[in-house]
Amino acid sequence: MTTTLDTGLESPADTGRRGSHALRWWVLAVLGIAQLMVVLDATIVNIALPAAQADLGFGDGDRQWVITGYALAFGSLLLLGGRLSDLFGRRNTFIIGLVGFAVASAIGGAATSFEMLVAARVGQGVFGALLAPAALSLLTVTFTEPKERAKAFGIFGAVAGTGGAIGLLLGGVLTEWASWRWAMYVNLIFAAVALVGAVLLLAKHVATSRPKLDWTGTVAVTIALFSIVYGFSHAESNGWSDPATLAFLIGGAVLLAAFVWIETKVAHPLLPLRIVADRTRGASYLTVFVMGIGMFAIFLFLTYYMQLTLAYTPIVTGLAFLPMVAGMVASSTTAPSLLLPKVGPKIVISGGFLVAAAGMLWLTQIGLDSGYVTHILPALVLLGLGLGGAMSVAFQGSTAGVQHEDAGVASAMVNTSQQVGGSIGTALLSTIAASAMTDYVSAHQPGPLTMAQGAIESYTTSFWWATATFVLGAIVIAVLMPNTVPAPAEGEPVLAH
Repeated sequence: MTTTLDTGLESPADTGRRGSHALRWWVLAVLGIAQLMVVLDATIVNIALPAAQADLGFGDGDRQWVITGYALAFGSLLLLGGRLSDLFGRRNTFIIGLVGFAVASAIGGAATSFEMLVAARVGQGVFGALLAPAALSLLTVTFTEPKERAKAFGIFGAVAGTGGAIGLLLGGVLTEWASWRWAMYVNLIFAAVALVGAVLLLAKHVATSRPKLDWTGTVAVTIALFSIVYGFSHAESNGWSDPATLAFLIGGAVLLAAFVWIETKVAHPLLPLRIVADRTRGASYLTVFVMGIGMFAIFLFLTYYMQLTLAYTPIVTGLAFLPMVAGMVASSTTAPSLLLPKVGPKIVISGGFLVAAAGMLWLTQIGLDSGYVTHILPALVLLGLGLGGAMSVAFQGSTAGVQHEDAGVASAMVNTSQQVGGSIGTALLSTIAASAMTDYVSAHQPGPLTMAQGAIESYTTSFWWATATFVLGAIVIAVLMPNTVPAPAEGEPVLAH
């Protein structure tokens, strides 16, 4: 059975319709490659960072800027990137984002100084902010037939959910077998494949009206998001009572409130409030936000535990996460098509959060000599199954019912929610973990065993908090999310003739 979506390729002939149908799945492959490149870049550099630090000779105090530089640029410019894709064409924005990301990656791989590496990471963040919303919005307006849409969003959600774990594995392999520089250069391969597909498959943008941009709102929200992300990053290293931390967090909150007020007054808002006011979309953004907070504990603290306590190599650590990847792929590709039509998004997402909470609760039982099969493997499988289903359904709900002219900025809200959630999770859980270790060490006799057990205390405390986060997320989504299958977005021609 073929879809009724007008793609620009369909003709009265059945063969024409079948050709259009087939090409849409190739578009999904292109978008998935681009999404994977952006997502894995958040973790692949973490594994390569110690080797880069030794090679370029920068200090521990500067190291965070390789991560923070990307997060600041990416997080603060996402809404602008999403709106630019709506105004100037998703194909154009997607291709510019791909090329720019590849160039920035090449500069990072060839970096001869700390400053050059950070500049490259900032460049990746800027072009990633163009690329990520364009990819999701292209997916949104390409697949509007319910069964196809469920399958497409399931696959895309699996890519988005597993990218971080794949980045850990790929980063370990490249760093150990080649060089840390290949953690950057590998993006050129992803970008080249996606670029060829985009040029061949995506239709060129045809302007029907002169684009108009809400510059006041753009400046306000960009500075607000920058301040919030920077404030939480600063809190991780300097504490919550630091004047700069407070200034950036309070200033960001004030500017965010001002942005909401501006959007109610301007004729062409950057983020029409109707996008977030819809309960399905709003609850979907909240889902991604909560996942951003909780997943940080999985990737960071579990990586520390496996490498520092259990003495796993980077490659073995990456391989250890593969069961979580398998769980995410299984649930992401089945939940939207099998569970969502039967029980609705409220049950799928809340249930997914509770399954993930059970997995995180399992991790609170780790010790100095815990076995992988007994203490880590079951937890990773549960986390993958729970978060994969919740994420794929949230991705589908995040653009439910939007008009095609708003698909880009609605998609950008997904990435913004995840980025801000991750920044909050980084700061909160790192602070909580550090406090737990300090309290344990101060209450026990000093020595190597005490330090080792203190590290375990810091990890398990962060896992307890992440468990509570997922449980709270399940409750909030059960209250807020309507239990109706998300309506598709309005489609538009996106395939090349």
